[in-house]
Amino acid sequence: MPELPEVEALRDFLTEHLVGHEVVRVLPVAISVLKTYDPPVGAFEGSEVTAVHRHGKFLDIEGNSGLHLVTHLARAGWLQWKDRLPDGPPKPGKGPLALRVALETGAGFDLTEAGTQKRLAVYVVRDPREIEGIARLGPDPLADGFDADRLAALLKGERRQLKGALRDQSLIAGVGNAYSDEILHAAKMSPFKLASSLTPEETRHLYEALRTTLTEAVERSRGVAAGRLKAEKRSGLRVHGRTGEPCPVCGDTVREVSFSDSSLQYCPTCQTGGKPLADRRLSRLLK
Repeated sequence: MPELPEVEALRDFLTEHLVGHEVVRVLPVAISVLKTYDPPVGAFEGSEVTAVHRHGKFLDIEGNSGLHLVTHLARAGWLQWKDRLPDGPPKPGKGPLALRVALETGAGFDLTEAGTQKRLAVYVVRDPREIEGIARLGPDPLADGFDADRLAALLKGERRQLKGALRDQSLIAGVGNAYSDEILHAAKMSPFKLASSLTPEETRHLYEALRTTLTEAVERSRGVAAGRLKAEKRSGLRVHGRTGEPCPVCGDTVREVSFSDSSLQYCPTCQTGGKPLADRRLSRLLK
């Protein structure tokens, strides 16, 4: 799933390629992608793009019409830029293409989604806060005002494990499965540690890991063409998706805990005192 760094890189890319240009066509190919119907998706056609924003993992294309074309790429969605779109309208079918946006120049982008679980979402709204997922977002962890005290206040009283707390978009916007693993590895903390149990020193350490991990990922992604962002993300990950590989910090073997619809990766030596984590269904969680 694209997370804050990749979506921020896409925002930079689209700012460069869309701002000042007119959107002449918005062509939904998979009807399931549209989550709003008033205004209709065609109402965005004729808009000149004035800005591109990011809200957590949401991309927001703002037009001079007062409308916003917003998308959430979900788990398997992606944006594919084309300097020249194919002639003729796309044909509905069983392929990954969900929606096409065309500019007056002939360039544009496709939104695609792999797999059978169709969760990619597109909205046309007058105000992004009309979208429930945006309205409930917590603070952006890279915002200027987000400091260690703010993080401490968010985690105070949180009886959840750190892994779940970091992924909760209503608590902190933009962090998902991959970067929560990376942040906790950098902080040398177990993903099963209770958020409310952190000392002030541990909270400051987690804050530094959070900011550093995300900032470095954004910098790695910045300037990378949209089509190469997935590979760039993978190359920069230390533990996530690297089960069985050596930890780049200590050399221990990266371990995994599997859940029904996801998994987490961690280094026992760096994060859990050398002890493997119990499965979440077992009685006691390591801290």
